Amino acid sequence: MRIFLIILVFSLFVDGFSQNITISGFIEDANTGERLPGANVYETKSKNGTSTNAYGFFSLKIQNADSAAILFSYIGYSPQLLEFKPKQNIETVIKLIPGNLIEEVVVTGTREQNSESKTEMSIVSIPIKQIQLLPAIGGESDILKALQLMPGVQSGNEGSSGLYVRGGSPDQNLILLDDVPLYYVNHLGGFVSIFNTDAVSNISLSKGGFPARYGNRLSSILDVRMKEGNMKEFHGSGMFGIVASKISLEGPIKRDTSSFIVSYRRFLYDLITRPLSKKLNDGTEIGYNFYDFNLKINQKINKNNRLFLSLYSGDDKIMTKNNYGDKSNKEYYSNTMQWGNNLAALRWNHVFNRNLFSNITGTYTRYRFLTSFESVDNYINQRFSYNFLSGIYDLGIKADLEYNAGANYKVKFGFSSVYHQFKPGVSSLQQIDQSEKKDTSFGSYNLQAIGNGVYVENIFNIGKNFNANIGGRLSTYAISDNTFFSPEPRVLFNYELKRNISLKASFAQMQQNVHLLTGSGIGMPMDFWVPATNKIHPSKSKQFGLGIKKVLSSKGLEFTLEGYYKDLNNLITYSEASTFIGSQRDWQEKVENNGIGKSFGAELLIQKKYGKTTGWIGYTLSKTTRQFPGINLGKPYLYRYDRPHDISIVVSHKLSDKIDFSATWVYGTGNAISLPTGKYRAINEVPYFDEQQGGVTEYVYGGEIDIYEGINTFRMRDYHRLDVGINFHKKKKWGERTVNLSIYNLYGRQNPYYYYFESGAQYGNNGPIEGTEFRKLKQQSLFPFIPSISYSFKF
Repeated sequence: MRIFLIILVFSLFVDGFSQNITISGFIEDANTGERLPGANVYETKSKNGTSTNAYGFFSLKIQNADSAAILFSYIGYSPQLLEFKPKQNIETVIKLIPGNLIEEVVVTGTREQNSESKTEMSIVSIPIKQIQLLPAIGGESDILKALQLMPGVQSGNEGSSGLYVRGGSPDQNLILLDDVPLYYVNHLGGFVSIFNTDAVSNISLSKGGFPARYGNRLSSILDVRMKEGNMKEFHGSGMFGIVASKISLEGPIKRDTSSFIVSYRRFLYDLITRPLSKKLNDGTEIGYNFYDFNLKINQKINKNNRLFLSLYSGDDKIMTKNNYGDKSNKEYYSNTMQWGNNLAALRWNHVFNRNLFSNITGTYTRYRFLTSFESVDNYINQRFSYNFLSGIYDLGIKADLEYNAGANYKVKFGFSSVYHQFKPGVSSLQQIDQSEKKDTSFGSYNLQAIGNGVYVENIFNIGKNFNANIGGRLSTYAISDNTFFSPEPRVLFNYELKRNISLKASFAQMQQNVHLLTGSGIGMPMDFWVPATNKIHPSKSKQFGLGIKKVLSSKGLEFTLEGYYKDLNNLITYSEASTFIGSQRDWQEKVENNGIGKSFGAELLIQKKYGKTTGWIGYTLSKTTRQFPGINLGKPYLYRYDRPHDISIVVSHKLSDKIDFSATWVYGTGNAISLPTGKYRAINEVPYFDEQQGGVTEYVYGGEIDIYEGINTFRMRDYHRLDVGINFHKKKKWGERTVNLSIYNLYGRQNPYYYYFESGAQYGNNGPIEGTEFRKLKQQSLFPFIPSISYSFKF
C-alpha cells in the first residue's frame, strides 16, 4: 500500500505543475454506432497514449502543448487524425469507418500507440473477421479453435474445443460472456464451442500478467463481448452448414437511441435421424441436438448513461425413446442426457465526468447436467424413473470504475459479490407400482457459498519509456462455517528499450474457489462443478512472466518472445476407482486433493496483421507436471496434456475482392498416457469343505493384471494436420453471399485419439495353442480427410 501512495503523490505532484487538458469520449463504428473496445488513442507529439475500455470510453490528458494531434485507430478500420489547439477540455465521439481487415493502412507522419508500449502482457486478441476466414469443418468458424492456434494454448483431444493454457486445465479458465462467467463452453463433446461468431464483436485471451479486476481462476481469462446491435439500419446474416445452421438479425429499435441483436444456431441432424431411426429400429428413435440463443438490447438514455441487457441460452441433448405395446396406453421407455448454460446480464454505463467512468453489472448464470431414465407401462399401472442432477447457480453484482488522475496516472478499482448454489450430484428414484409410490434421493447434498472481491489497479508512467500496472485483489470465500481470505498481488512492468522494442515482466497470484471433476467418455461430458470446502481447499497459483516485443508498424509485423513459470497448489482430481452417477457417497470422498502442479516454458509469436497476406507463426516449448500424495507413490508425473513442442502456422490471403484463401498447419508432441509394461496372472483363494480334510483352501489362477511403471510414462504419436479453406464472395442486390469450401486434415494424417490392446491366439481342437498368444497395441483415429461446404449470406 505504501508504494501505491508514493506513486499517487508523485503523479499528482508532477501533473499539478502542468497545464492539463483532457480529451474524453467514446469511439464508435461509423456505420453501426457500436462502440469499439481496445481502440488506440495516441497523441503523436507527446507520445502519450491510451486505449478505450471494454465499453469504448477513453480519457487522455495532454500537458503543456500549444497544439495536439491525436490518432484514433482500430484494427479493421481506417484511422482518424484529430488536430487542435488544446485550450479547453474536449468531450467527443469519434466515428471510425470500417475498412477491409487485410488492406494495409499507412498514415504519413504519424504513429499509433503500438502494443509494445501498452501496459499489458500475454494478451491474445484475434479479430472476429479473421477468425471467420480460417478453415472450418462445415464452414462453422470457431473462436476456441482459433485460440488453440496461438502459442501457450493447446487443445486436448482431436477435434476438442477445450483450452489448456500454459499447463492449466479447462476449469482454470475464466470464460466471460458480457461479464458473466460460463461453466461449459462446448457442443458435440468438444467439437464445436458455444460461441456464435455472428453474435460476437471481439475476444481477448489473457494467459498471464492478469489485471487485478479479474479473479477466481488460475490459468487464463477469456473475455468475449457480444455485438451491441446496429443503431442505424436493419441487417441480417445466416448460414447453412454441415455442422449447424444459424441466423442473426440486428437493427435499431429507435434510430441512434436503442438497438437489438438476436441470433439462433441449431444442430439439425436430429430432425432427420429421429424419424429415420424410429423406422429402422422397430420404433426406437435416437436423436442428438444442440442450440445457442443470443439476445442483446442496447439502450442509450443520454450521452452519459447507457443500459445493456444480454441473454444467452444453450443446451445439448441426447435422447433415446422406444414406444411399445398399445399406443393408446402410452407405454414407453426413454433415456435422456442434457447439459447447458443459461445466463443474463444487466449493465449500466455511467460517465460521471471527463475523468471518471463506471460500469455496474448484475449477473445470473446457471449450468446443469441432467441424465434420466423413465419406463412407463400403463397397462399394469407401473412407472419407474431415475434422475441424476448436477449443477451450479450464480447470482452476482459487480462495479468497475476508472479514474484518470493525470497524464501519467490512472486508477481502476471496484468490487464484486457472487452467491453460489452448488448441486454436486443428487440421484433420485421414483417407483409407482399399482397404487404404491416410493421416492428415494441420495448422493451429495447442496451447498451455498458467497464470494467477494475488491481490487485496485494503479496504471502509471515514469518518463516516456516506463509504464506499469501495480495493484492487488483481496478475495473472500465463505462456505458453511469457513471463510477463506486471499490477498492477490498483481504486477506488470513495461519498459521501452528503444523505438518499437519493449521489455515486459509480470507477476500474478490467483485463487480459485470452484473445482471441476471430469470423467469423460468419447463425446459424453461428465463435468461436475464442486465448491472448495473445509476438506477441499481453494486452489492457488503463482505465475511469473518475462518477455520482449518488437513491432514493425510499416510492415504490420509483431515479434513476441515470452517465458513463464507457474506454480499450482491445492489441485484435485477425480479418483479413477470412483463413480459419480448412482453413488451414495459424498463427492468429497471420491477425489484426490492437495495436488501440486508446475508448468514452465517459452513462447514465440510472429504475427502479420496488415496487408493482403496475414497470419502468424507460433511455437511453444514447455513442460507440465502434476503431483498427488495418493497417485504414482506421491512422485511427480507428466500431465496428460504436457506437450514439449507445439507449432502452428496460419495464413490468410486475399486473392481478389471475390476470393480469399486460408490454411492452417499444426504440430504437437503426442499426449502423455499410461500403458502397462507387463502383466501377471492373479492367484485367487477358493475355500471349500472336504469331508475328509475339513475346511480346505485351493489356489487357482484368476484374471490377468497389468503392471505399470508409472503414470503417463508413454507418449502417443506426434500430432500434425493441415487444413485449407477457400471463400467465394458475390455481391447480390439484396446483400452478399459466401460459399465456403474447407478440407480438414488435407493429407489424411491418422492422428491417435486413443490406444487399446488387442489380444488373441491361434486355436486348435483343444483351445488356444500354447506359445501362440499375442497382445498388440493398436491406435484408434477419429477424423480422416473431411471435405465440407457451407453457404452463408448477409443483407
